[in-house]
Formats: sequence, structure tokens, C-alpha cells
Amino acid sequence: MTRTIALALDQLYRPQPGGIGTYVRGLVRGLAAIDDPSNELVGVVPWAKRARDVDGLALRTARVPLPVEVLSVVWGRVALGVPRHASVVHATSMAGPFAGGRADAIHSVAMHDMLWRDESSATTSAGVRFHEARLALLRRRDDVRILTTSPGLDARLVEEGFARARLHPVRLGIDDGSAAVSSGDLAGYLARVGVNGPYTFYAGTREPRKNIERLVAAHRVARSRAPELGPLVLAGPTGWGEVPTGDAVVLGLVERSVLKALYRDATLFAYVPLAEGWGLPPVEALGEGTRVVASSTTPSVADNAEVVIVDPLDLDAIVDGLVRAVTVPVDELSVQRRRSSVTQLTWRQCALDHLASWR
Repeated sequence: MTRTIALALDQLYRPQPGGIGTYVRGLVRGLAAIDDPSNELVGVVPWAKRARDVDGLALRTARVPLPVEVLSVVWGRVALGVPRHASVVHATSMAGPFAGGRADAIHSVAMHDMLWRDESSATTSAGVRFHEARLALLRRRDDVRILTTSPGLDARLVEEGFARARLHPVRLGIDDGSAAVSSGDLAGYLARVGVNGPYTFYAGTREPRKNIERLVAAHRVARSRAPELGPLVLAGPTGWGEVPTGDAVVLGLVERSVLKALYRDATLFAYVPLAEGWGLPPVEALGEGTRVVASSTTPSVADNAEVVIVDPLDLDAIVDGLVRAVTVPVDELSVQRRRSSVTQLTWRQCALDHLASWR
């Protein structure tokens, strides 16, 4: 008997899909990789003026005739667009939907963080109101299973009144099967933007909570002590709120093949957000064997012995962390040890975690 799993793909239609967008694509690819003929994947997508990045995903889509902004509001009340024969309805974010499908359908939602409370610069006042309303809705809806992607989030939700039996931790992944461009091609790419030789790398959305202004200042001091750090190179889209980037080299969005090469060939990867839901970029950097400096507020690597951990509010600590990381070995054994520290984080394993929560 075929089981239809309806997944909300609305995040891929937002201006900045961010880490949740990465999770959505990874989950779909992980489920497809399991290759269980009894599972049929259906992506529920909003209306859009132009096609989005769903064509490469192995699932068919059910389109709702509403733009993503309106659909997020509607899904708080009605499961518009969810196939009536769906056996599982999974909201990939707090936008929803939280109902629909068969009478006996399993309903679940992925909760990634509570950043709207943790960091004032993470969203607007309207964003705070939206998330608080959704949290209250989910607290009441005890028929909806909560899939948590961040360590420590379960305990916070229990404090918020959620029954522990509703909570199902799931792992995220870093493998997407894409290949990196060669070091030669990357060197040519960087030379065109004025980067010749070693560089320090950051990947992620440029927004206030990412603490980029402090990272830029710390890097400038650290480079005077350790010239091999090279310039600071930033890759990723502009997010909400202004972020001064100083003398850093801003690449903006780059192709996945270029991003993986940037991780691989960097002197080190630096990521010091004020608050973070999980933090895919430093884990991706470790997957390439690269040295990593990260803030103590990055759950994905907070307990990873291969990472230099720093206080994101302490400029001197970030400076010292960058200088110290340059001395971390880059021999074959050390590189493999960093890679091995994240080998369990695969999208197939993420999909298996989800399937277990839907039993």
C-alpha cells in the first residue's frame, strides 16, 4: 500500500530560504535516497511568478494558488493544498500546515529554534508576533508531533508546556552529492575579486545576529598577528537588517560547487553568531576537513572537540581564537579527524529519523 508523505516546500519560495531551505532540500533528497516504493513524496508549494528550485527534487508537487506570504497566514487555520489522500503531513517550519490529508493522517512540524526570543535582531516585531502565535497554536494542538533539529530545544519546549512524548529529535545532514570545483578553478575565481593566496572564510546569511561586524573587526586584529589568515571572505545572501562588512571581500551567493571548494581551501572557517538554531556552515566546513572557529552559541559544534570555541560577545576572545586556530595541525590525520567528527550527519540519516517519528 502506498503511503503519501506531503511536505511543505514553502521555504524554498521565500526571499532567503536560509538553513531551513537547506533542510527542506536535504530531507527530500534523503527520503528519495531510501528508495522505498511504498512512500510517495508530494511537495506542497505556493504560487510564484517564476519557477523556484524544486525541479531537481525527486517528488511531484501540489500547487496552492496563493503566494507564500498569504499561505503562511492561511495555514494557521486551514490546510489549503494538502492532498486529501496524504498519510503524513509534515510542516517543514512553523508556517504550517498542521492538518489535512486522510482522517488518520499523521501530522508533524519541524521546529528549528526559538531565535525570535533569543536574539532581538533575528526578526521584526511582526515576526515575533507570528512565531509566538504559532507556538501557542502548537502547544494547543497535541495531535501534532514536534520534530526538533537543535540540541536543547526539547528541554525548552517542555518548559513551554509541551508533553515530552510529542517531541522527536532529528539529525540534519551535510552531504548533498555535489562536487567541488578544483583548487585551480577556485583560485582563478578568487583572483577576479582580488583574493590571491590564503583566506579566512565565512558562509551564511549576512544579518545582525550573525555577528559579522565583530568578526570583521576581530579578523583585522588577528591578521596583523597571523598574516596567513589572509583576507576575510564572506559568501551568502543579504538577510534582514544592515550589516557593515568593513574590509571583508563579499561574494554574495555562490554556486554549491564553489561553496564546497571555498570551505575546502580556506585557511580556516570562522562562524561566531550571537544566536543560532543549529548552524550548518561550520559542520559543512568540518566535513571538508577545514579548521573551524565557532561561537559557543552554535549548537551544531558546541561540543565538538575539533572546533576552537569562542565567546561571540568578546572581541579579544574571537581574535585569540582565530590566531590559535592557525596553529591547529593540517596534516592528513588531523584533516580526517575533523571529517570523522561529522560523518553521522547525512540527509539519509535525517530522513530515517523522520520516518521513525512518523510510525
